[in-house]
Amino acid sequence: MSGQEPLPDYRITEVRVKKPLTPAAERALAEAAARREAYREKEAALPKERGGRGGLEPGRYGDWEVKGLTSDF
Repeated sequence: MSGQEPLPDYRITEVRVKKPLTPAAERALAEAAARREAYREKEAALPKERGGRGGLEPGRYGDWEVKGLTSDF
């Protein structure tokens, strides 16, 4: 391979320093984590569905999908 330039080095050499979050941002992240935990606890308390469609809850995401076909309600 004589006569060719060496390949450039694409390794990451820059280290990014995270800026501290504002108190409002920290509070918002804590509130979101609490909402997620409450939702997961509520979902875990529900009885398991037998023979259901499987997948994510369609009412939460606003559409139904069956065999690749989606319909809004």
